[in-house]
Amino acid sequence: MPSEADAGVVLSFLDYLKIEKGLASLTISAYTRDIGQFAEFLERQKRTLLNARRDEVRGFIQQLFSNSVDGRSVARKLSALRHLYRYLLLDKRVDRDPTLNIPLPNQWKVLPKSLGREEVEQMLQSGGTGVHARPSSKLTVALAVRNRAMFEVFYAGALRVSEIVSLRMEDVKLEMGYVLVRGKGDKERIVPLGRSAQQSLTDYLRDARPVLAAGKTSPFLFIAQGAKKITRQRVWQMVSATSAQTGRHASPHMLRHSCATHMVENGADLRTVQTLLGHADISTTQVYTHVALDRLKSVYQKHHPRAKAR
Repeated sequence: MPSEADAGVVLSFLDYLKIEKGLASLTISAYTRDIGQFAEFLERQKRTLLNARRDEVRGFIQQLFSNSVDGRSVARKLSALRHLYRYLLLDKRVDRDPTLNIPLPNQWKVLPKSLGREEVEQMLQSGGTGVHARPSSKLTVALAVRNRAMFEVFYAGALRVSEIVSLRMEDVKLEMGYVLVRGKGDKERIVPLGRSAQQSLTDYLRDARPVLAAGKTSPFLFIAQGAKKITRQRVWQMVSATSAQTGRHASPHMLRHSCATHMVENGADLRTVQTLLGHADISTTQVYTHVALDRLKSVYQKHHPRAKAR
């Protein structure tokens, strides 16, 4: 629930809507819910409706998109906030409108969810947790080694699920440090692998894959027991089960986004990240600049000697 101070602001605004604007009760009810949600969001940020900043409005809208709220609903909520702050400006209760120049929902790009570097490291170290086989059996060990290798390749090359389950033995060029990936539209791209991914793949090919194949053959790099092809659904289950052990549920796509995010944070140029991800248009890759900007602002606020000076 909104704080007592914010509740008073909302009530006075609703009276204004009823008396001055003559809005329908359904519209007023919708505005009440929308502004109440924003007030609760602000309370978690230790701010109120009267001292909200533009960053909080953007953060609120971004949260709505992250929770899969549709564009029309987001547009209505933004409209409610704009009406609120126009009223507060007229009433001289605020001296600036934090909704000013906030773009319409159809102009927003949803920032991809990613894991922190420590979270990724924990996932990679956990590797084979969540495998269902007899404890200490050869199969258990083989599944754990396979899972670790898959996660390493996911994160090293920012692969999609469909790409990793379709990797073939002939696509792996370990001695040269890359894999050949077939992406959307059957377009091929070369994806480099770091030392950690190369070592995990080497371990998998030497120790685990022969156990899983059990004398059978398969053209695919990553296989299930009996040399069967791994399904996309199974990969999602593997990532979910392993990430749950580290305290945060993740998806394969989050590993892909984590790779791109961490590279941009470390100074990689967008063209390189675009090539790695297999994006046809660089505008798709540009969403990661927003992620990097958030990181830049956070580091600046923490470390610049006059960032918090009045």
